[in-house]
Amino acid sequence: MVVSENLLKWAMRFYPPLFFQRIWVKEFDKGFTGVHVKISKSFLNTNYNNSIFGGTIFSASDPFYALLFDQILKRKGFKVRVWLKSANIQYLKPGRTNLYFRISLSETDIKEAEEALNTVGKFVKAFPLEILNSKGELCASVINEVYLRNLFSGEEQTVAY
Repeated sequence: MVVSENLLKWAMRFYPPLFFQRIWVKEFDKGFTGVHVKISKSFLNTNYNNSIFGGTIFSASDPFYALLFDQILKRKGFKVRVWLKSANIQYLKPGRTNLYFRISLSETDIKEAEEALNTVGKFVKAFPLEILNSKGELCASVINEVYLRNLFSGEEQTVAY
């Protein structure tokens, strides 16, 4: 489904798995080339050590590369299946304050995906993500491997990522 940046921002803000973990989409960049996300520390996501629960941090990193690629490629006429194939996270420092991250897709990333879809029919690539605290200190480092493929003939599109 093709939606506006503003509509998807509000849909993601109130999507229950993100909302109850206090994961807040601050904004999507024009054309879905990036997203800025905040993880608010609250009693709903604080662990025994008074830091943000690692599962919340991991959940926050999960959907956004797939969402960005999906929206960009649908606007370019592609019919694709998109999901996060794998992820690896390194917790480097406890998240004792709100956490933030920004994802940006370059024109090269987008062109590379388009070329792969047009030639081999699928695109798999790992993208790094850094999650910072309020002081700008690195708290977690994530590698998300995105999987995109063209829909098979007769295959139904879904809205889920």
